[in-house]
Amino acid sequence: MVTISLCMIVKNEEMHIARCLDSVAGLVEEIIIVDTGSVDRTVEIVSDYTSNVYSYPWTDDFSDARNYSFSKASMDYCMWMDADDILQETEKDNFLRLKQSLSPDTDIVMMKYNTAFDEAGMPSFSYFRERWIRNCSQHRWVGAVHEVIPPNGKVIYSDIAISHKKLSAGNPDRNLKIYQKMLADGKTLDARQQYYYGRELYYHKQYKEAVSVFEQFLHSPEGWIENKIEACSICAECYGQLEQEDSALMTLLRSMSFDLPRAELCCDIGKFFLKQGNYHNAIYWYKTALNTQKNEYSGGFVLPDCYDYIPLLQLCVCYDKLGDRQQAKEYNERAGICKPYSKAYLYNKCYFDSLQI
Repeated sequence: MVTISLCMIVKNEEMHIARCLDSVAGLVEEIIIVDTGSVDRTVEIVSDYTSNVYSYPWTDDFSDARNYSFSKASMDYCMWMDADDILQETEKDNFLRLKQSLSPDTDIVMMKYNTAFDEAGMPSFSYFRERWIRNCSQHRWVGAVHEVIPPNGKVIYSDIAISHKKLSAGNPDRNLKIYQKMLADGKTLDARQQYYYGRELYYHKQYKEAVSVFEQFLHSPEGWIENKIEACSICAECYGQLEQEDSALMTLLRSMSFDLPRAELCCDIGKFFLKQGNYHNAIYWYKTALNTQKNEYSGGFVLPDCYDYIPLLQLCVCYDKLGDRQQAKEYNERAGICKPYSKAYLYNKCYFDSLQI
């Protein structure tokens, strides 16, 4: 059976850290904690779980800190988690089974990362991340922000999921400031950094600046296809906020120059036409979303609801707007099969019941 070192970088995480460590402590052979300047009880709390606690100066570079944590590991594989991550109880048996069965020539194990949840606690946003990494010098983090380990060697995918369960808001300006400092220092952002820099600008409602960064990224021959497709979605949203509707639509359609349609983008296009009152076009794109195959292993961000629940609910709206209440009710019922607890579905159900349809 392989052995695992849990390697974490933390700062002022007294609210989260015990919950995280409790969820996984009995499943790993070693816990490495690298503290980057906590002034709360974080170090005191983690010291109850491990003696391998190190102080490390923060340099505005997540890769630098994560690589330092990996350098302290002594087990076969390094596993990373953030302090506000947990391994759900339902995942623990599968976690142990994977440890027992993992082929020793595996370099990287990709696991699901659930980062958003619906009203019933079901994952509504997920993607795969490198989670167990062979403990050797060839696997190291790159990128000051949104750091990543470039995949190489034998990579396998597991459906085991780590859940991101933040209890309090972090510093919303941190990542943007790191990118801005890099640029002020004369550093050039590579394609992946451009993509994430554009996202940070969008989050901060700096739409004009975000469009400029995304357009540069989309015109570049460099960059990962999944990031290009996602960039089209966010860039289109920026154009919409700038009231440049034609550019928004063209950017959404541009996503299909990179690969086959993704349901997420089809829903975006459907939403565009729905807002404009063009219900027939909206119906076309929502139906296309329903017929799009989900590929969870592409490595891109996946919104599971875009493959069933969202297009079904929006088709209900479209047909209702067109006066076809029977069709609208049928699509709402199908949405209810996906999420019987959905407030939107239940509201629509009451509406159709009142009409005695």
